[in-house]
Amino acid sequence: MKGSCAGREVRIVLIILAVLLGCILVLAGVLLAWSPGKPASFLDENGTVLEGSIAEKLHVNIGGVEQGMFIRGRNTKNPVLLFLHGGPGMPEYFLAEKYPSGMEDHFTVCCWEQRGGGLSYGSGIPAESITAEQLVSDAIEVTNYLRKRFGQEKIFLMAHSWGSFLGIRAAARAPELFHAYIGVAQVSQMLESERLAHAHMLAQYAAAGDEKMVKRLMDFPVAESESAVRSFFISNLRDEAMHKLGIGTMRSMKSVVTGIFLPVMQCRAYTLGEKINIWRAKAFLRSDTGLLDELFSTDLTIKVPRLEVPVYFFGGIH
Repeated sequence: MKGSCAGREVRIVLIILAVLLGCILVLAGVLLAWSPGKPASFLDENGTVLEGSIAEKLHVNIGGVEQGMFIRGRNTKNPVLLFLHGGPGMPEYFLAEKYPSGMEDHFTVCCWEQRGGGLSYGSGIPAESITAEQLVSDAIEVTNYLRKRFGQEKIFLMAHSWGSFLGIRAAARAPELFHAYIGVAQVSQMLESERLAHAHMLAQYAAAGDEKMVKRLMDFPVAESESAVRSFFISNLRDEAMHKLGIGTMRSMKSVVTGIFLPVMQCRAYTLGEKINIWRAKAFLRSDTGLLDELFSTDLTIKVPRLEVPVYFFGGIH
């Protein structure tokens, strides 16, 4: 009797394992089918590729390293706009695809994925070679590539969050290359910014009577030390607390999983391997390089006191 029961249990376990393996294989097949790795083309009313348009994913040697980018636009004669993503190491092309802005109607948009991140990730890149100064130099080199390729004397430079930490410095270093600089969620004094954000969230949760969240936030005494600010910045609590208040990556975003992870995996412009590399690169850039140290130790109001190009800042209530 005992042998019979044991045999039945083994069969049940094997069946469960077989079902799980089958589910994994089906999921892998779906992900592969959903990851052709090609950006969508612009089509005319007949369903053919729009004449004069561009939709490319390519790699260019920038600063001695092959770096990836997407270039899309309805008309290559339009002005060129270079976009610097946030992070460090968080490309945003998948968000531009999920939430179309219409920018490609007016610009030829280049979404460059910075050294060590996304399409530009490579296990052979020395961590010590990835510095903010190097990324600023890379941004200028990408700018010159775009100027030459599209035959334009100047381009527009738009940067978001971490990207603005680099972009505003590139605009200050080489203003002759740009029509204008556009900062979205512009970084200036990151240390003070995180303290203000923490204080705002603490006040919001206290007013709502959420004592549990108040206690968790107070476990990071950001007003007392710089190390506490950095610990808070990389903690899961920061994302959780922000998203519950609608002040995260997007106001409607409730979690990193639904707001970022799933859209990355659903983006058809990346191969499955490239999607995996986005997360490998993010971990690498944040833990193995000194980029976060540079971000928190730099005061851009001192480093970049003036720009010699027109400047636009986007920082609305949403």
